[in-house]
Order: sequence, then structure tokens, then C-alpha cells
Amino acid sequence: MLSKKYILIIFLAFFSATIFGQKDSLNVKGVKVKGDIKIEKGGVYDAVAPSKAAFYSAIFPGMGQVYNKKYWKAPIVWGAMGTSIYYYLDNNKEYKRYRTAYKLRKNNLVDEFTVDGKEVISLETLERAQDQLRENRDMSLLTTVILYVLQIVEASVNAHLLQFNTDDNLSFKPTFLNDPIYVEAPKVGLTIKYNF
Repeated sequence: MLSKKYILIIFLAFFSATIFGQKDSLNVKGVKVKGDIKIEKGGVYDAVAPSKAAFYSAIFPGMGQVYNKKYWKAPIVWGAMGTSIYYYLDNNKEYKRYRTAYKLRKNNLVDEFTVDGKEVISLETLERAQDQLRENRDMSLLTTVILYVLQIVEASVNAHLLQFNTDDNLSFKPTFLNDPIYVEAPKVGLTIKYNF
């Protein structure tokens, strides 16, 4: 019973507002009328734009977003990739540090974790630290690669969607109609209108 209430609340929240189609992102120069037919002159579809955006993103991350004039996305891309690169470099540095100490300890030499002839960190701990740091380093590298590919895909998809022609006549306006005959049993319906 409780889940039905949640579903109803989510349904009402989702359908309580009127949603209109986005404004046309292509520049509409004007409208010609030939007889009863209205001909709208719009922007020309540029099939090269998505590939340019993807190319710019591949060359320098974030430039595809700048090409699409979504300037606010570029710092997000740079921050995400910079963070993953930072963690890769940090984990790699620490891995090399523990690896060197492990090799020195195996050869019965003094390492940085031996103070006054006493081992601060055991040999097993050095092994476990190497394994964990190597795993963290590899995950940081994988994250960097995934973010790099995702920002290329996002720039290309965004360039495609910028050319998607919608009209203000396309709207989604859910309404609730009460049936005066059956008041105790409410009915829910959905109407989608497209005006030409």
C-alpha cells in the first residue's frame, strides 16, 4: 500500500507541470506564405558539426564543448580529467616508493621505512601497499580513459541535438478531468497534442 502512494506521488509530481518543446536553436530568418501554405525558412542542417565537435574534443578535451558554445561544460571536463590524472600520478609515485622500499628490504639493505635499524613497516605491509596502490593507479587510468571517451561522445551528441528542430507547437500538457457521473472513482488520462 505504501509503494502505491509513492508511485502516485511521483506520477502527480511528474505530470503536474506543463512541458513545452524547446525553442528552435536554428536561426529562423522569416516566413514565406504561398497561397495557404506557410513555408518557414530555417537554418541549414550542418552534418559536419557533430564530427567537428568530436574531433575538437579528441584533440583537446573540452574544446568540443566550447565549439558547441556550451562554455560551462569545459571546466567540468577539465576538472574531472585533471582529478583522475592527479590521482593516477599520485598513486604511481607512491607505488614506486613502496616498490623501491620492498626491493631494498628483500636485498637486506636499508630503506626509508627503517629507522635506527628498526623496521617501521613490515615486509608484508609493503607488499599489500604495493598491490593496493597499483590497483588504485590502474583504476585512475581507466577512469581517465572513460572520461576522455565520454566527453568526446557528449560533444558529438550535443552537436547533433543543437540541430534538432523543434517547434513551440509541440507541447505536453497533462490535465486531470473529473467525471461528474463517477466522482468516487477518479479516472486518469493522458492527452498529447501536436498542433500544425
